[in-house]
Amino acid sequence: MRIATWNINGIKARIGLLLIWLEQEKPDIVVLQEIKTVDEGFPRAEIEALGYNVETHGQKSWNGVAILSLLPFDEVSRGLPGDDTDEQARLIEGVFSVETGAIRVCGIYLPNGNPVDSEKYPYKLNWMRRLEAYVEDRLALEEPFVLLGDFNLIPAPIDAHNPEGWWGDALYRPESLERWRTLVNLGLTDALRATTSDEAYTFWDFQAGAWRRNAGIRIDHLMLSPQAADRLEDVTVHKDVRGWDKPSDHVPVEGRFSF
Repeated sequence: MRIATWNINGIKARIGLLLIWLEQEKPDIVVLQEIKTVDEGFPRAEIEALGYNVETHGQKSWNGVAILSLLPFDEVSRGLPGDDTDEQARLIEGVFSVETGAIRVCGIYLPNGNPVDSEKYPYKLNWMRRLEAYVEDRLALEEPFVLLGDFNLIPAPIDAHNPEGWWGDALYRPESLERWRTLVNLGLTDALRATTSDEAYTFWDFQAGAWRRNAGIRIDHLMLSPQAADRLEDVTVHKDVRGWDKPSDHVPVEGRFSF
């Protein structure tokens, strides 16, 4: 089974790109971030025509997440618990039946948090604390659980072309990394780092020739429960997609599992 994440950076602007990639790669499950549309505006018909079931958690102009699956959904849940006042669409989860049982796939778009001297950074840290409680509950189920998406976090110096230049940014500063370590220490495995220690970026800014210079960072992650990590076979970063016409600034990251 192939499960992928992609920050699409506007589904209406990238629908052609997405359809080409889905037809070429045919992943079983894809989670999308930054769809930037309400549910009614999501171009589901084009995607369903390729055989995918579609579930969205949209928001006008900003944020928004979705799951596309060749498998039927057994369950769908939307939104991160813990704050009834939070209206930002940043989490969607699906449960699916496979030959080995049930798997749970949760797609997230973790807050960016910049600028750090605004209310956006405390919101990021609080969102991560809520995510920790959510993950703790999911791990207690002792089932295959894949938490993936745009985490807006650079875990280590190897995950940035110029780590010194990023230090102090909301993506790479002590408070952010502390929350990341707390999340990992709950019992999650970083899928890519479980398969390679090589440099691998997933985001290149549109500015300053970042793509041409390979000045990227790794902020799109697949995090696995022990039951999912035991089934992990490989991870692929689809770097070539960044060089396509009118790309997103992120590329798809895919895990292959023996479910």
